[in-house]
Amino acid sequence: MSALTPLLDLPEVSPALDAARARVDKALWNRTLRKHGATVATEVSLLDAVASAALDGAAYDVEEVRSGTVTDPVVQGALRVAAELPNLVGVWEKAPRQALARLHVLAARGVAPDAGLGRPSSALTQAGAARFTQLCELAATETEAPALLLAAVVEAEVIALGAFDGGNGVVARAAAKLVLAVRGLDPRGLIAVDAGHAAREPEYLGSVNAFATGTGDGVRSWLRHYAAAVEEGCEVMETVCARVG
Repeated sequence: MSALTPLLDLPEVSPALDAARARVDKALWNRTLRKHGATVATEVSLLDAVASAALDGAAYDVEEVRSGTVTDPVVQGALRVAAELPNLVGVWEKAPRQALARLHVLAARGVAPDAGLGRPSSALTQAGAARFTQLCELAATETEAPALLLAAVVEAEVIALGAFDGGNGVVARAAAKLVLAVRGLDPRGLIAVDAGHAAREPEYLGSVNAFATGTGDGVRSWLRHYAAAVEEGCEVMETVCARVG
């Protein structure tokens, strides 16, 4: 039994994750993806990068970012991460810790001191460092736990731990997307999960902080939010499909 399995017994969590999974499966059958999948993936990547940066306090209009005039280091880091994600799928599958380090180098350049890029935060306690190691081991282990559950836990754990000096939000959300890709739920990165988070920003911030408390209610709140954000991300993807198709 996976270490994550007991989380499915929290009230309303399993039905929420099942509904989100069904919504993803439906969205990925969109006919537009047959001819324009690459175009949709590129647009979703941009939308998610802009949303992820906004969730870390760097909010800009999508068209302004698209034009290349935004030099904010958080936005630039999110864009670098988005561009590199397809190349990190294989790395994550074999070595999540290495992938996380690479994500931090990309996300935190200009945000955190250069000497700390790609290294776990020096502020981590011994217990925190051990928990980070356990998270990386969990991510690398074969599990029957739903992909959405693992992705949600990876994202919230990186943030709760403050695993790196700066850029943890962008790193955490990117890591969750890598989980969804590696586990086969969203291999092409078509679901705009981060845009889904941003559309429910107060709930996102509240629930990820609730997760950090470690209580059953806090974890439940986060997992339900994550499922809702995934469904919202499907809506965003379908809007993109309608625009390009």
